[in-house]
Amino acid sequence: MPAPASHSRLSADGPVLDGIPEHGRVPRYYAVKVELLAVIAELGEGAALPTERELCERFEVSRATVRQAVGELVLEGRLSRRQGSGTYVAGPKLVQPLVLASGTERRRRQGIRPGRTAITLERRLAGSALAADLRVTSDAEVFHLERVLLADEERVGLESTYLLAERFPDLLSVFEPGQSLDTCLSEKLGAVFDGAEERVETVLATPREALLIGTNPAVPMLLTHRVVWGPDGAPFERVRSLYRGDRLSFLTRLGRTD
Repeated sequence: MPAPASHSRLSADGPVLDGIPEHGRVPRYYAVKVELLAVIAELGEGAALPTERELCERFEVSRATVRQAVGELVLEGRLSRRQGSGTYVAGPKLVQPLVLASGTERRRRQGIRPGRTAITLERRLAGSALAADLRVTSDAEVFHLERVLLADEERVGLESTYLLAERFPDLLSVFEPGQSLDTCLSEKLGAVFDGAEERVETVLATPREALLIGTNPAVPMLLTHRVVWGPDGAPFERVRSLYRGDRLSFLTRLGRTD
């Protein structure tokens, strides 16, 4: 059996085990990545990572190996790069519960100051794909609201909401882009959120989306599609939310069903 890399930490429950290919040889960059996880834990949130040169000397590897290990940890949200400053230990990811509740309220419960910046607020035709989700004709009118989502003033996502104009004709006169949309719909327009269907997938942001969110286009994003309906079972809202995969994780609670 090939000997493990000199700097790897092989154990039955260690993270390096997941990175061992079938041939049993641990890639050098992955062994360094596991060692860096220990360094990150010791340094703590906000601390600067040692320089590339220092890491090369410490692990006795090339710059290319260190860069690959650090690059993966940046993509995973364990480290963050600051232009002209260096690489730092990132804070824990924000947790997004998958529940039928206001995103604003969910973040407040976690002690996070939510915010949003309006990009688009328009009235337009639904089109075929949106019409199919909302069970209307393609020439039905919808309100489209696009906003950058903030958490403690950090840009973490981009949300596009589509609402049936026929159901909420007074939306533009009562809604302020900086406020919670769900609160406005329920308290001012009488909407009742009875159920929803949500799909989650991973994608890469478009150049425009990456610019608005302030992220690298190569960083994986978490994309959710949600359709919401009222007590009558008729859908009235579709939401497309794009979140930074390096700053957000999803949480749901499962129960047994008979």
